[in-house]
Amino acid sequence: MMQLAARAGVALGTLALVTTAGCLFDPNPKQLGPGATATEDGTTGATQAAPLNPLDYTSEPVPTGLLADMLMMGGELYEPADNWWNTKVKNAPVDPNSDAIIQLIKSYDSTRGRLHPDFAADSGIPYCVVDNETPLVPVTFADPGESDAGLPGGPAGYPIPADAITDLRYIENAGRDDGDRHLLVFQKDKRVAFELVRASYANGQWSAGYGAVFKLDSNYRRPDGWTSTDAAGLCVLAGLLRYDEVWGPWPIRHALRVSIRRTNDHVYPASHTGARDAGAPPLGMRLRLKKDTDISGYPMHIRKIFTAMKTYGLIVADRGGNMYVQGTMDSRWNNAELNPIFYDFTIDDFEVIELGWKPGAQ
Repeated sequence: MMQLAARAGVALGTLALVTTAGCLFDPNPKQLGPGATATEDGTTGATQAAPLNPLDYTSEPVPTGLLADMLMMGGELYEPADNWWNTKVKNAPVDPNSDAIIQLIKSYDSTRGRLHPDFAADSGIPYCVVDNETPLVPVTFADPGESDAGLPGGPAGYPIPADAITDLRYIENAGRDDGDRHLLVFQKDKRVAFELVRASYANGQWSAGYGAVFKLDSNYRRPDGWTSTDAAGLCVLAGLLRYDEVWGPWPIRHALRVSIRRTNDHVYPASHTGARDAGAPPLGMRLRLKKDTDISGYPMHIRKIFTAMKTYGLIVADRGGNMYVQGTMDSRWNNAELNPIFYDFTIDDFEVIELGWKPGAQ
């Protein structure tokens, strides 16, 4: 990893969201007023430098639409504090085989496990927010056996906005055949995530490879052995890095999704194995940015990302690009800034949390 001076040289070339001293912490969002930011010692400070694309937070309800701001939900999407996405892992035990697993992941690509931001204007996974006014539409599945026809206990159908039929920004990779074509919908009134993979619309009908519905006011976990719209069987939306939370006034309050090149088997919280690459790490494995990793030279909005990796960690949710951290497909991302900063870090800067460790075991 580069020395701090080199990192700071990259970081200082960007506009900082704030210049308050200290690191980030988990405040109660309702205690912070407009223009305030939080620091790890519990203090707040006024914004001193404008972001590139400032976001204004008031008491207004969560809006609807493509890439709508969801921070007014309180930061995390899952409501239970002990959900696997919400649980702090700062004090979770290190796996006894952590060093060996780190070296294994390091061997999977020529960059030796360099961190990569898997989100940009034309990559990543989009989402949209809807409310009770959005009607349910039927979806046919290639594998109905492991797909949810709709909200469990409710009527069949997914609340897909009509705009998604013609606006390909609603679908990952703009609906191209070379991608997973995720279509993620957050129904804010019911606090439910409706997720499709390999989604397409033809002849007046939506279809998908799989569909999964997650009630985010509970710790519902899919039956063991079931996939979802990712290999691990988890909710995709809950682990994505979103633009609103990076540039908003509060810390990122959940674990982030990450993929590695090879996987085998699964551990909690994952429910599905997917590929079986002999000797590879399991889906559901948690990685944590080491506590002593110096991130102080970066602007605040960047420190928020890496603070989340220290506090909540990364969950291996899919098999794909090696050490690719997943986020939203959003034209507002500045990858001229993000790419070199992420490249400062490699798998050597992380440690593996005890495999299968559960929330609450702190």
